[in-house]
Amino acid sequence: MVNKDMNILEAVQGYPVIVQVFQKYGLGCVGCMVASGESLGEGIVSHGLNSDVVIEEMNKLIEETK
Repeated sequence: MVNKDMNILEAVQGYPVIVQVFQKYGLGCVGCMVASGESLGEGIVSHGLNSDVVIEEMNKLIEETK
């Protein structure tokens, strides 16, 4: 499971399926150079989105694909 304090790159490496959520919201965080030093929460909020909602969706997808 992911949380808003996790590093973007580490979260994607641990749960590659969450890339689908990044793509759904048009977030290029996965390929961004900042991804290695930014948290999920910071990255999502910087794009004007609610990090709690997006991360909840990521965790739901992780659970569904187990």
